[in-house]
Amino acid sequence: MAGKADPYAGIDYDEINEVTDLEVDEIKCLKNCFDLFDSKKQDFLSADDLDEILRAMGFRPSKEELMDILAEIDEDGSGEIEFGEFCQLCAKFLVEDPDIETMKRELKDAFRIYDKAGEGFITMDTLRGLISELLSPLTPEELDGIIAELDEDGSGTMDFDEFCEMMMSAPET
Repeated sequence: MAGKADPYAGIDYDEINEVTDLEVDEIKCLKNCFDLFDSKKQDFLSADDLDEILRAMGFRPSKEELMDILAEIDEDGSGEIEFGEFCQLCAKFLVEDPDIETMKRELKDAFRIYDKAGEGFITMDTLRGLISELLSPLTPEELDGIIAELDEDGSGTMDFDEFCEMMMSAPET
């Protein structure tokens, strides 16, 4: 393909990855998006472009919010969003961890699947079936050990708080 310029030439992938945790393929995808919004081929986006991008993503920022976002990502204070700054903005939406309320809501939905009777707890029999499915193959002794560890109070049930604790705790290595 002689004569056609490499659209990714000059991108410092390592630097962008260090700041954003974005992978090379994600950075290339963002470069394509950036180029689409940079219709004047100026190698930067304006505040108006940023407003258009955010609205296309479903956000409706006020003028003040837009200026706050611009001030946060416009590291050099130029009033222009260069490609690296654009990647930092997008990374906030692509790699941001869900907040605790979102996680609890999702865990509540998962808990309801197993609390079929709506009693506010999951029986150890139900949990035993779930664990043996997810972690198979397990010996009966291994399964008993896991259940005993989970059923700390010996109630034979797991309430929502215990379920959250189990799901949100880091696995032991």
